[in-house]
Amino acid sequence: MYIADQWVDYELIDTGEGDKLERWGNYVLRRPDPQVIWPIVNQDGGWRNTDGHYHRSSSGGGQWDFRTKMPERWTISYKELKFHIRPTNFKHTGLFPEQAVNWSWMMDKIRSAGRPIRVLNLFAYTGGATLAAAAAGAEVCHVDAAKGMVQWAKENAQLSGLENAPIRYITDDVFKFVQREQRRGRQYDAIIMDPPSYGRGPNGEMWKLEENLYPFLESCTTILSPNPLFVLVNSYTTGLSHTVLHNLLHMTIGRKFDGQINCGEIGLPITNSGLKLPCGILGRWEAK
Repeated sequence: MYIADQWVDYELIDTGEGDKLERWGNYVLRRPDPQVIWPIVNQDGGWRNTDGHYHRSSSGGGQWDFRTKMPERWTISYKELKFHIRPTNFKHTGLFPEQAVNWSWMMDKIRSAGRPIRVLNLFAYTGGATLAAAAAGAEVCHVDAAKGMVQWAKENAQLSGLENAPIRYITDDVFKFVQREQRRGRQYDAIIMDPPSYGRGPNGEMWKLEENLYPFLESCTTILSPNPLFVLVNSYTTGLSHTVLHNLLHMTIGRKFDGQINCGEIGLPITNSGLKLPCGILGRWEAK
């Protein structure tokens, strides 16, 4: 398991009863997590002192119960990167802290490449990977179908002092964007993607991971440069194993380029118990 254990401003304090207890900077939030199927061992381990608690609804969704006066949003840092945190109506905060294992990895890859690197970040959300790549010196194209997420990413870039970095922000359906880049003959040295299980583009385009991921990876091979640096795929889709992801990368990127593939779970350390919380999977192809 790849563990994101270099955080200072974030901490997974405890887990239990379907929830996780997290510190985001100065604020402690309690949020649901379907992986947490064990009980709370110590109710006094911080559970009584939350600033916000997201309650799930039996009919779907849920709502926040804020127990202290909190700002609408606040800032946390990971190394030189800064992010706005905001509790949303869908329990999320605008950041997946476990992804820090990928940010550190890609920054090392880009900085040690010894050449200019052009990165394409697809399903790019609020821009964690975009900021990491740009901070490491890469030129980045950030693509997401949600206009609000693209704006959030721009704000995070400004927070991180990267407002003048060579980042191109695109609000578009990622599949159509890749096809257009292929027709334009534009190429990238690295591709990052975090595809959802299900999704809908800005014009109603449908995405279903089990049906679309393989042809999408095939399409992405056509816009990789002749000497690519890496391809990174993240997934939170329940039931998709890292072995399946390894097979997909082997049958697409691995058939065209010589390199190595590493896949596995990503996770977070739990302070109170010393256990690890699994938080999805990753697949990395990298040049030898």
